[in-house]
Amino acid sequence: MYEDALTFYKMAMARVAADSIIIYGKSLGTGIAAQLASVRDCKKLILETPYYSMDALAKHYFFIYPVGLMTKYGIPTYQYFDYINAPITIFHGTRDRVIPYKQAKKLATKKAGTELITIDKGRHNNLNDFPLFHQKLDSLLQH
Repeated sequence: MYEDALTFYKMAMARVAADSIIIYGKSLGTGIAAQLASVRDCKKLILETPYYSMDALAKHYFFIYPVGLMTKYGIPTYQYFDYINAPITIFHGTRDRVIPYKQAKKLATKKAGTELITIDKGRHNNLNDFPLFHQKLDSLLQH
């Protein structure tokens, strides 16, 4: 997945400058997007319904198992934040039952200046139904 993201980034770089590229990840793709932003320049990073790490998410669901020994790819989204130079915006709903909202809150604390946009009553796949989501996303894409 990392290689696929890098391939798309290189295709974009053939057409526009890095300071015009906005990296956007949703759900499982948020860790991949964060990793890409940690190794490549971009204008901004937008994450929709992100997880703190794949291990942390697995532990949420399989808390009685030794998840660390079972997961092949930990995808430590939080670790990538240390290497991201672009502004980071996170969208997450308070009623997300796939990736708990608390993971986004914890992730947002990893880098000063990260903007967490909370969608009250938003779930994992319906943030697009909320006017606040559109207002904030439109603003991010225009500037």
